[in-house]
Amino acid sequence: MPSTELDTSKPVATMSFEEALAELEGIVKDLEGGKGRLEQAVASYERGAALRRHCEAKLAEAEAKVQAIVDGPAGPGLRDLA
Repeated sequence: MPSTELDTSKPVATMSFEEALAELEGIVKDLEGGKGRLEQAVASYERGAALRRHCEAKLAEAEAKVQAIVDGPAGPGLRDLA
């Protein structure tokens, strides 16, 4: 497989945010370009939906970590610096 192609066989749950986002962007580009057959478009859409959910979950995890820092036991956090 050329290095410019994405590994769509990798389980979504094992992907980093960056990997999932890159694959999702590729899927969107392909779907917008009308590439492929209908069956492939549907499969790509399904994978894209799973990637979107995965990215949203990763972002929610990151947001919770940042919020824990802001609301940490040491008192005022980053939010109070603004």
